[in-house]
Amino acid sequence: MADRMVLTGARVVLPTGIVENGRVIVEGTRIAGDAPADAPGVDLSGHWLVPGFVDMHNHGGGGASFTSGSAEDVLTGVRTHHEHGTTTMVASTVTGDMDFLTRRAGFLSELVEQGDLAGIHFEGPFISPCRKGAHSEQLLRDPDPAEVRKLLDAARGTARMVTLATELPGGIESVRLLAEHGVIAAIGHTDATYEQTIEAIEAGATVATHLFNAMPALGHRAPGPIAALLEDERVTVELINDGTHLHPAALELAFHRAGAARAAFITDAMDAAGFGDGVYHLGPLEVEVKDGVARLVEGGSIAGSTLTLDTAFRRAATVDRLPVEDIVRAISANPARLLGVYDRVGSLEPGKDADLVVLDADFTLKGVLRKGAWVVEP
Repeated sequence: MADRMVLTGARVVLPTGIVENGRVIVEGTRIAGDAPADAPGVDLSGHWLVPGFVDMHNHGGGGASFTSGSAEDVLTGVRTHHEHGTTTMVASTVTGDMDFLTRRAGFLSELVEQGDLAGIHFEGPFISPCRKGAHSEQLLRDPDPAEVRKLLDAARGTARMVTLATELPGGIESVRLLAEHGVIAAIGHTDATYEQTIEAIEAGATVATHLFNAMPALGHRAPGPIAALLEDERVTVELINDGTHLHPAALELAFHRAGAARAAFITDAMDAAGFGDGVYHLGPLEVEVKDGVARLVEGGSIAGSTLTLDTAFRRAATVDRLPVEDIVRAISANPARLLGVYDRVGSLEPGKDADLVVLDADFTLKGVLRKGAWVVEP
């Protein structure tokens, strides 16, 4: 790690727009406002320079699981995603019994406190059996506020988000509890109606967990949760842009209805992300990954993804043809704001962590800098 370094010549994406032939100054672990004339330079002409990616929904990678792996396993998954441009991430769990989840919360909280993770996301067990996806139905339960509070207490202040089927008994009360404690209440794996979804948003829910997936389809007489989540300015919608979870037309509908300010690209990655095809486990369930698509062995439901955010970025730019500034908002700034870390990450500004990604003209990842050190050297 150089004490000072000047990255020059790239198209730099700032909160205020794109700067041609721009430069970013790194001093130690931070972005600096100025540098001496003799500071070493790195010529990035012909490349893009964007903020490090922020993933608020991620179950693992590199063959390792955030739900069940050891500390070294979790760090293997974290490093795998670092190599694909995700410099800040939350560890997402899957449905388990309450004793297991509380123990897991305590374990993961230590990695948050060490700075390896940005927080914990509990996806399950408070979800609908009608929309369970890759979650064990036997372990599902209604969102009792007392049990939700038990998870928050076990996480020791590191819980960032809880996904709930808010139409279930205790759902609205649990949303209010989460909002009172500054934890994101996310609507997902839900069978809610349009009206029930509006009630949950009014109670304080602010995120749609992987919009379109694990919820009723958008209907012209029964619009369901999708319409309610897209139309409310208070809600950010998670989008899995891997070409499997969403048809490009669905992504376009969501992105342009919600706008760049309310979209968040996520991976929903499981162990196989950055690792390869094979047989894995998501919680207690067996998953087969074939041609990069993860499905439950029993039943065939999609079981998370093998996506990394550099692939999501490239697809958004080349397939979906979204403006680069809008992609950066959805993949960095918006999730950083939701997680409460935008003062440190999510944009290229003096004083923030020197987390950035170098992309070539075709939006293929060529370099990753995290806290001033090259993870992938361009």
